[in-house]
Amino acid sequence: FSLMTKSKSAYSVAGKKGKLDTHIIVVWVDNEAGVLARVVGLFSGRGYNIESLAVAQVDEERRISRITIATYGTEAVIKQIQAQVLKLVPVHKVNIYPINEKTIFRELALVKFLGEGKVLSKAEQLCIDNKFEFLDKTPKSFIVQALGRRTEIDEFIKKIKALGEVSISRTGALAMNKGAETVKDNKGKVL
Repeated sequence: FSLMTKSKSAYSVAGKKGKLDTHIIVVWVDNEAGVLARVVGLFSGRGYNIESLAVAQVDEERRISRITIATYGTEAVIKQIQAQVLKLVPVHKVNIYPINEKTIFRELALVKFLGEGKVLSKAEQLCIDNKFEFLDKTPKSFIVQALGRRTEIDEFIKKIKALGEVSISRTGALAMNKGAETVKDNKGKVL
């Protein structure tokens, strides 16, 4: 991630007032049309970049979706984002997941490799060494499921791209606190 000196992004201003870091913001919302657009619009309208975004319904009965956003900024900017997202209706909760030993982070990537002979064998061995699961194999290609921390996935992709043609699909960051600690809504129900 690089900062442009003439950028109108909130990050170029914020960078002068604190350390820029990646932060994971999780937002629990009602699963209804337009909610994701409003959350994402808040980011773009204020010049905040989204590095990755993962969204899925997590409670069918209550129709609640979990939006996981990886973004970049100072702690003050992240707190400001959190406060602004909380003002949106129908947001149930906003939580910031610190990047430390108390939080589990994972990302999933589907990687298709195209090659033949020794090159294909070398790429397959790289996947085996990383303990990634093969989902499809042909004489000229394979698809592997790579699961790990973002840095591990990035490093794997860098290595496999050096061997041949690659097509990639990624989920973006997912985060959860370790241990029995949970996030609850205003009524005390686990989100």
